[in-house]
Amino acid sequence: LAMMPGTSRSAASIIGGMTQGLTRKAAAEFSFFLAVPTMLAVTVYSVFVKTWGKETATPMKGYEMIMESQNHIIAFIVGNIVAFIVALIAIKSFIGLLNKYGFKPWGWYRIFVGVALLIYFQWFNK
Repeated sequence: LAMMPGTSRSAASIIGGMTQGLTRKAAAEFSFFLAVPTMLAVTVYSVFVKTWGKETATPMKGYEMIMESQNHIIAFIVGNIVAFIVALIAIKSFIGLLNKYGFKPWGWYRIFVGVALLIYFQWFNK
C-alpha cells in the first residue's frame, strides 16, 4: 500500500509496525530508519546518474556540478551537514510529540487539511 500514490509510506510502516506489536516510539523510529535507504538511493541517483541542465549547452552530472568549483564543494558539504542536523532535530521532536500526544493530533490535522483542500479545489480553484 505504501507504494500507491497519496499513501504515506511513513504512516503505512508505523501502522504496520504497531499491528506487529511494536510500540508507537519503536514503530516511528523504524519508519525513520526505513527512509535512509530511499534517501541514499535518491542521492546516489542525483549525484552520479542524473544529468542536470539538459536544456543548457553543457549538461552535467551532479558530481561534475559539485566538483566544478570550491564554492560548490563547500555548499554541498555545508548543505549536507545542516540537513543532517535539522533532520535529527525534526526526528527527535516528532518522537517526543508522539510519546506525549500519540497519533490523534496528527490524524485530526490530516482530516482538517484534507477537508480544507477539498473545499479549496471544489469552490475556489476555477
